[in-house]
Amino acid sequence: MTRTCPHAPPAEHRRLRAEAPVARVKLPNGLTVWAVTAHEHIRTILSDPRFSSNRRDPGFPYLTRERPPSSDLKRMLLELDPPEHGQARRSVLGEFTLQRIRALGPRIQQIVDEHIDAMLAGPRPVDLVQAFSLPVPSLVICELLGVPYADHEFFQTRSATLVNQNAAPEEVGRVVGELMTYLGNLVAAKAQNPTDDLLGRQIARQRESGEVDYQDLVSMAFLLLIAGHETTANMISLTTLVLLQQPDKLAALQRAPAKTLAAVEELLRYFTIAEQALGRVAIADVEIGGVLIRAGEGVLLLANTGNRDPEVFTDADELDLERGSRNHLAFGFGPHQCLGQNLARLELQIVIDTLFRRIPGLRPAVPEDELSFKVDATVYGIREFPVTW
Repeated sequence: MTRTCPHAPPAEHRRLRAEAPVARVKLPNGLTVWAVTAHEHIRTILSDPRFSSNRRDPGFPYLTRERPPSSDLKRMLLELDPPEHGQARRSVLGEFTLQRIRALGPRIQQIVDEHIDAMLAGPRPVDLVQAFSLPVPSLVICELLGVPYADHEFFQTRSATLVNQNAAPEEVGRVVGELMTYLGNLVAAKAQNPTDDLLGRQIARQRESGEVDYQDLVSMAFLLLIAGHETTANMISLTTLVLLQQPDKLAALQRAPAKTLAAVEELLRYFTIAEQALGRVAIADVEIGGVLIRAGEGVLLLANTGNRDPEVFTDADELDLERGSRNHLAFGFGPHQCLGQNLARLELQIVIDTLFRRIPGLRPAVPEDELSFKVDATVYGIREFPVTW
């Protein structure tokens, strides 16, 4: 469905929430699934074990033109169901505790400042996406995982293919193979020469408990590397755009930096960039909102529309930076809620507190209608964002 406003879900999605919050719809690829648009129903499904995350199930809703090819690769964390999911998640959960993430704050601040320095020293206008939004979270996740940042262009170009709904299946298969080969070689090298980073610590942990599962580590690295930069990069660009468009709100926020964390929650709710990335398949007959979803049927959860639900959020279409509500769906909900949410929050907080302070005259170099938004991707954002000051 086409957006009429880059800051809001398509009107048809909003109509579904109002008239038929659990409705049968046909996707562009011809697949018929259930679309769920109400906040309450989305949370219910995401916490109900009768809905599976197994993307290899024939009924799982896919958004690409053709069904992704089958793979012999080990299923990633986001594809697992209990009890395997709980075991796999616990193994890495300690890397993303609030205490450990807060310890990264000084390094994230340094990375943000260094990229702002480079912007200020270079010519104008500058593409914020390439100069700032992409490299900042890319460098952070590379350092966290232990991936050489020198290879960032390699995985950035390939991750762009993976989130493009129009990418040909053979192209997606090639990209996945290239990334898995790269990460497999990286994990093997770290097994030979241990490093003090997430992958190195996971290798050490597995050795203590038994044999190193190389495929498990490669799958985990694949998920964290792609999710860890693509999502935050898009949020940085969109956040910058909307705050520059609402200078009164930006000024109020700058006068009270203690409110930045609340603003981050609201910005996450407002944009919900992984708007159509939440899919499930029923493994039993389940009634949701008075509608019977039968075993084997796919369910697409439109979190962006759920996050604009007027039953949950007052003036849901308004950006209220003091709302501070954390019951949004931007990180999902339930057992599969985003592992890296604390890291994303911290990165956005540091970016907001630093970017506008250090470049007080920052402004878009082109009108919004000249920007190219990622309407064909499962992660929403801006492709290029020229700015000046």
